[in-house]
Amino acid sequence: MASDYYYPYSKFTRVWIPDSEDVWKAAEITRDYKEGESVLHLKLEDETPLEYPVSQRSNPLPFLRNPDILVGENDLTALSYLHEPAVLHNLRVRFLESNNIYTYCGIVLVAINPYEQLQIYGEEVINAYSGQNMGDMDPHIFAVAEEAYKQMARDERNQSIIVSGESGAGKTVSAKYAMRFFATVGGSANDSNVEEKVLASSPIMEAIGNAKTTRNDNSSRFGKYIQIGFSRHYYIISANMRTYLLEKSRVVFQAEDERNYHIFYQLCASATLPEFKDLGLTSAEDFTYTSLGENIFIEGVNDAEDFKKTREAFMLLGIKDSSQSSIFKIMASILHLGNIDIRPERDGDSCHISRDDLHLRHFCRLLGVELQQMEHWLCHRKLVTTSETYVKNMSSKQAANARDALAKHIYARVFDWIVEHINMSLQTSSKQHSFIGVLDIYGFETFDVNSFEQFCINYANEKLQQQFNSHVFKLEQEEYMKEQIPWTLIDFYDNQPCIDLIEARLGVLDLLDEECKVPKGTDQNWVQKLYKQHLSGAHFQKPRMSNTSFIIIHFADKVEYQCEGFLEKNRDTVYEEQINILKASQFQLVADLFLDKEDVSSSKTSRVNIRAAKSIPKAPNKEHRKTVGLQFRSSLHLLMETLNATTPHYVRCIKPNDSKEAFSFDSSRAVQQLRACGVLETIRISAAGYPSRWTYPDFFNRYRVLMKKSDMMSADKKLVCKNLLETLVKEPDMFQFGKTKIFFRAGQVAYLEKLRADKFRAACIKIQKTVRGWLQRARYQKIHKSAITLQRYGRGYLARRYAEQLRLTRAALVLQKHYRMVRDQQAYRRVRQAVVTIQAFTRGMYTRRIYQEFLLHHKAMIIQKNVRGWLQRKKFRQARNAAVIIQCAYRRLCAKRRLKRLKIEARSAEHLKKLNTGMENKIVQLQRKMDEQSKEYRSHNEQLLFANSSLGSEVTKLQKQLEQLRSQQDEGQLTSLQDELQRLQEELQEAHGIRKKVEEEHVVETLGLQERVEELERENSLLKSEKEDMNQRILQLSRSIEEDDSSVSQSKVSLQSELDAERQRYQNLLKEFSRLEQRYDNLKEEVSLHKFHPGHRRNPSNQSSLESDSNYPSISMSEVGDTEDSIQQVEEMGVEMAAMDISLFMKLQKRVRELEQERKRLQASVDKMEELARRKGSEARSPTSEQEAADLAYNNLKRQELESENKKLKNDLNELRKTVIERASRNSSSSDPPEGYNVLLSQLKAANEELEARKEEVLILRTQIISAAQQQENGHIQDSNNSKQPIDKEDALNAYHGLCESKKLLEAQLQSQSRQHRDELEALHTQIELLKDDIEKKQEILNYTMSLSPEAQVEYSVQQEITRLTNDNLDLKELVEKLEKNERKLKKQLRIYMKKVQELEVTPAQTSSSKPELSRQVTVQRKEKDFEGMLEYGKEDEALLVRSLITDIKLSTVSATVPCLPAYILFMCIRHADYINDDQKVESLLTSTINAIKKVLKKNNNDFMMTSFWLANTSRLLHCLKQYSGDEAFMTQNAAKQNEHCLKNFDLAEYRQVLSDLSIQIYQQLIKVAEGIIQPMIVSAMLESESIPSLAGVKPMGYRKRSSSVDNDGSGPSSYTLEALIRQLGQFHGIMGEHGLDPEIVGQVVRQLFHCINAVTLNNLLLRKDVCSWSTGMQLRYNTSQMEEWLRGNNLYQSKAAVTLEPIIQAAQLLQVKKKTSQDAEAICSLCTGLTMQQIVKILNLYTPLNEFEERVTVSFIRNIQNRLQERNDPPQLLLDTKQTFPVLFPYTPSALSLETLHIPASLGLDFLIRV
Repeated sequence: MASDYYYPYSKFTRVWIPDSEDVWKAAEITRDYKEGESVLHLKLEDETPLEYPVSQRSNPLPFLRNPDILVGENDLTALSYLHEPAVLHNLRVRFLESNNIYTYCGIVLVAINPYEQLQIYGEEVINAYSGQNMGDMDPHIFAVAEEAYKQMARDERNQSIIVSGESGAGKTVSAKYAMRFFATVGGSANDSNVEEKVLASSPIMEAIGNAKTTRNDNSSRFGKYIQIGFSRHYYIISANMRTYLLEKSRVVFQAEDERNYHIFYQLCASATLPEFKDLGLTSAEDFTYTSLGENIFIEGVNDAEDFKKTREAFMLLGIKDSSQSSIFKIMASILHLGNIDIRPERDGDSCHISRDDLHLRHFCRLLGVELQQMEHWLCHRKLVTTSETYVKNMSSKQAANARDALAKHIYARVFDWIVEHINMSLQTSSKQHSFIGVLDIYGFETFDVNSFEQFCINYANEKLQQQFNSHVFKLEQEEYMKEQIPWTLIDFYDNQPCIDLIEARLGVLDLLDEECKVPKGTDQNWVQKLYKQHLSGAHFQKPRMSNTSFIIIHFADKVEYQCEGFLEKNRDTVYEEQINILKASQFQLVADLFLDKEDVSSSKTSRVNIRAAKSIPKAPNKEHRKTVGLQFRSSLHLLMETLNATTPHYVRCIKPNDSKEAFSFDSSRAVQQLRACGVLETIRISAAGYPSRWTYPDFFNRYRVLMKKSDMMSADKKLVCKNLLETLVKEPDMFQFGKTKIFFRAGQVAYLEKLRADKFRAACIKIQKTVRGWLQRARYQKIHKSAITLQRYGRGYLARRYAEQLRLTRAALVLQKHYRMVRDQQAYRRVRQAVVTIQAFTRGMYTRRIYQEFLLHHKAMIIQKNVRGWLQRKKFRQARNAAVIIQCAYRRLCAKRRLKRLKIEARSAEHLKKLNTGMENKIVQLQRKMDEQSKEYRSHNEQLLFANSSLGSEVTKLQKQLEQLRSQQDEGQLTSLQDELQRLQEELQEAHGIRKKVEEEHVVETLGLQERVEELERENSLLKSEKEDMNQRILQLSRSIEEDDSSVSQSKVSLQSELDAERQRYQNLLKEFSRLEQRYDNLKEEVSLHKFHPGHRRNPSNQSSLESDSNYPSISMSEVGDTEDSIQQVEEMGVEMAAMDISLFMKLQKRVRELEQERKRLQASVDKMEELARRKGSEARSPTSEQEAADLAYNNLKRQELESENKKLKNDLNELRKTVIERASRNSSSSDPPEGYNVLLSQLKAANEELEARKEEVLILRTQIISAAQQQENGHIQDSNNSKQPIDKEDALNAYHGLCESKKLLEAQLQSQSRQHRDELEALHTQIELLKDDIEKKQEILNYTMSLSPEAQVEYSVQQEITRLTNDNLDLKELVEKLEKNERKLKKQLRIYMKKVQELEVTPAQTSSSKPELSRQVTVQRKEKDFEGMLEYGKEDEALLVRSLITDIKLSTVSATVPCLPAYILFMCIRHADYINDDQKVESLLTSTINAIKKVLKKNNNDFMMTSFWLANTSRLLHCLKQYSGDEAFMTQNAAKQNEHCLKNFDLAEYRQVLSDLSIQIYQQLIKVAEGIIQPMIVSAMLESESIPSLAGVKPMGYRKRSSSVDNDGSGPSSYTLEALIRQLGQFHGIMGEHGLDPEIVGQVVRQLFHCINAVTLNNLLLRKDVCSWSTGMQLRYNTSQMEEWLRGNNLYQSKAAVTLEPIIQAAQLLQVKKKTSQDAEAICSLCTGLTMQQIVKILNLYTPLNEFEERVTVSFIRNIQNRLQERNDPPQLLLDTKQTFPVLFPYTPSALSLETLHIPASLGLDFLIRV
């Protein structure tokens, strides 16, 4: 194809040259070829040079090879160069390297038999191809079947699939898989199971029509056309089978290593079964008809197992056991017939059969015929003339031929009977709307010896080829006209002359039939007639060396036919006498087999089988005499009429080798079949026109590199493509522009690919040039830098060596100098040392002499000193001892005097009575105070009762007014009265609350007073006992006092001194107390300053100290949480301010409590004093003046203490105010005081008011003390006038004892207070230490923070703030829990009081109400308060309830309500039925509910929203039945109120199981609906849409870029994007969440949908070569990451949905990784753990480079992967099961909703429900 712009036969061009072994061999041109040269210089693939001769006539230029990027294409028409070697090489590469057995060739599917079971026909593969366009997936028989099914549905036109090929090519298997596809996709709509019966017919037809041949172990020896009928909805409703040309000769003869039909061997293999014992069968080797091939076994086939399948198929098709038994008897009789021994007679013209022949007996017994007759007519024949009838003997050979003809005839009749009954079982009463026919017919055959069977087969193939050629030509013409391409007539081979030669008048068949009619016609005569009639024809030839054969030039090849046997096979002669015997069989089935059509039609009118008593000879049947050729021609014409009325689809089966080796390709055998089946003719027709076709967008994307930048920016892509082609291709005839496509002549795509490759090559060279230059520059700079560095280091080394030499020279000089110096120094030092030593010894000798003299003088002085000291010490000791003796005597005298005085003072008890006086008065006073409080309590009760009665009367009055207003129908006044009534009810509630509070306070105070009185009574009893003891002692003392009056005065003096001492001790204790208190205040101020320190501080030690046991009330956080004021304070001020103010307020509270205790103590002392005064008045005893003075002193002392305490409290308050003001001024920058300061001021004011009240009480106490003192004075004056001395002594003793008691009491109080102060002091010290530690930690944190970088400081501060907020949240949580607890307790009490109040209100309202509306309103109000979560309905309202809640419900009416509202309402109705113990009502309601839900779901079986809604409600109803079942396992999470709502009477466990099963069904329907919605979106969104723009490349596509069933006008389905798929998933998730579906179930739904996405995507990836590329892997990885991101965004990542995407993620990674070395193989094996070995190998085989710069995956690399993965136990299937469902689990999730609070909207129309 030379031109000015491009000559293909240039250097480096690759070509195909013929080869004797491989048919075609690849070579490469080594020198440019010029036109006219006679030699083409080539180089073979093994580098062998070759000079290829070229001649335009005998040896034209060789075929050009396609670019590597086009090798392995799915469609042969996509190749740029369309010729025989290109087709053969493409098929070879796909079959051997990629193991792809299917390839498109235009409209033809080429199927190569792999001789190996492949896992590509499972149901998952059918689902993957179902609904897909034919060109979108890899070639497959399922794609052709789907195309036929789709065109039938769209065009409403019948379809046909024509499967052809020679024996062993796989025709039967292909047809069987096509029928399986139709049975799966178009399953019957009813229970007829027609699709199963269609599939069941295959084992039967294989058993009776298939046999082992030398080319195929399961070869079909007949042709069949199966029509599968469909209804209007395209479900299979019927089927029909037509058979053609059964090879009957195989029954009696098989070639070597072949077998008879399978059914015979199956029967023999099952002969040992009990039901087959009477057949008389043994091994197949024992029968002549089954042992002629000398091999009765097939490797890998179990005939007994196959026979079981055959019988099962018979049963499925409805053939009775009796009929089966009869069929098997007939089959066995054929075997016995072949074993009948026909013995010749001596004359040679006759023969006989022994009557003892066992096989003859079996034959007659099994067929039910007479033995003698059969024996006779097997050896004789009848000749009928017009006048007479003769019986003639037959020779043994003639008898054997007649026996074999009878066997063939019997088998043919059984075969037809089985086919007829199969058709009867496949028929239904439904009307057929359309059908798809599957033609499984023999292909073109040529053997060494070709006979009548091959002639008929090749005749049928000639007819089919003619139909195929016309159809292909028609499609090409339609394509050109559709695209508006100028139509040019394409010359194609027309085989009509060859067909006329066979079937025309005086043709081969016509002459054959005439010769058969001649009485003595022979095969030789017939051949001579053929020579005479057709020898001049173009398609008929005579062999040179034979006169008994002829040659017919078919479309595929020349075939030489041997004429021997043509007439006999065409006549198919069977003797009438033998047939008549069979007709007279006693078995009905055998007799019916051989009845003529007239007999059959007449027998249908009567069921009684009537036979003639005597056999009457009949004329020969015309139908029986019809020749085989004529019958075959008629059936073939009928078949062609059927095919012409349908849309054909072609499957051409190729046998790759004759040795049946798996995946072995014999090129010569393949080419022979490609020529014979018409594939090359299709290629030739396509190549004659414009075989390569590109859509404008694909062409633009592929070849935009050849465009200019300005062209690429243009919006009109069509115009840009036209301009580019006009620029690149100079010859306008090389391309044509259609409406949607560009059409190219052969080779033009290769030219464009070459230009594109040159463009890329130039760009690569430029990139390489730049990179190499940069690398060389970098290398030079590196070398230059290295040289400079070496020079620098060399020079430095030399300089260092010279400097080292200089240093060594200088070091030597220095060493010499120092050595000489040291030598001279040592000599000098030796001389000097000697001189110094001599001088030292001399001076030492003189010094020792002087030292001895001094030592003697010193020792003498020491002796003198010691003697003088001893004398002086002795004198001193004598004087000291005398003084001590004098002092001891004097001190002993003074001590004795003092002891005597103390003993006298100890016996005085003058002031005891003063302390004991007034104790009884205090007890009486406390009793009186308690009586007063009880009176106040009674008065409060009377007031409350009065208020209650007044309010009740007022309520009654208002109700009466309300009734009057109702009668007047005044709605406005009614509303106001209702408001007034509600207000009064609230006031009544407040009054009840105040009453309760007062009662509680009174009870607490009463209990306190009672305890105090009991304590005082105990103390009084103790004091009384002590008083009696003291009185006893006083009486004894009084006797001694009377004896000695002088001792009284001394005792008074001693008592006075003791009183003074006690006062002094008391003053000292007070001083110590005040000092400790001051220290305590100082410490508290220090603590308060720490508390005022800004920032958050947690102080557990402070809390524990505040909650410790002490006399002061605890004000811990728990108490604060129980008060409403503190709650309000915390809410208003916040946690920090509230904690600060509470800690400040502690001091005030403590002071107030202390003052309160002091008041109580003083009150008690006053009461005691009053009691003592009354006792003294009654006893008329007057104390002495000393007692009065003591009492006054004591009262003055108490008054002073109270005044000092008051002053201290005032000072504390002032200090606190100052501190708060200063703190507020420091913290607040605004002029307005903070809110916390105002709260604290209000607290301080309240405390001040309480202090003022305490002050008034102190003043009252003071006046009482003064009045008591005055009364004592008056009593003393009166008693002094009449008093006597003994009475004064007794009073003095009582006063003394009272003083002692008071002293002990004061000491105990002071000690307890000191202990308290010590404890508090220790707690404060501990708190201070903790605060110091906290400050140190914060300082350390501050220092650490300052040492960090600013970013780290921010991060660290954020962490600290998070920690602080966490602690705050914990504290607040504890506080909130306590508040909630308190709130619940108060609410509970409030409900109790409200219930009592409402009962009081409702009772009169019910009695006085007269109108039904008002009474119903009041009742509803009451029952809303007491609602028990039940709904009551009448039995007659059940249907209305179910209809309103289930059948007729609209989702919009419950969209804004509580999720799963119908489930709650239904359960509340069930609860009421359980409550009233009505089992029928419960059962009826549950049954109606379940049936209604099923009905709704069946009606809305494609509505996702409705399905999701009822799945949520069904599961919620199930959970409610579990939650309220009363089972402890389901009640662990219930509230107390929910436990009260449990079912009481019925156990609904069985209904729970039914609801669980219903939930699973709804779940499965939900999954089915969701998968049905997203499944059309998956492939387009995950594999085809460009989520990453401009990433996907475009490969050259050919004829099958689109399916013929897709409308190119744009009316087809639009493509979906990934965003649309994610949007749809989000819609599903939103709907399920809105309906309240449990999150666990939502996760399972999403997981199932993600599995569907993964399975569909991976299956399409495994079945599509065009998407197995690096760019698709990148696109797919991005898409899966987006899906995972969607899971994370919706909190669904934990649902295991992401795990289901692992296979497709690994597949994407497999497409992206390197695939060259063994390390890459190891990485792939470790990476792809979620893919099976078959899937990995399939992806590697399908991997397709998008340009020539990518490398294909080598076969060796794939084999390496297979070897590494052999250890895996992967399942055999290739595709994932898209229908696989994960087990669903409905976890128990109880509801927190309280049933009594449920609101039912009025839109539901459930007014008939009554709340209970």
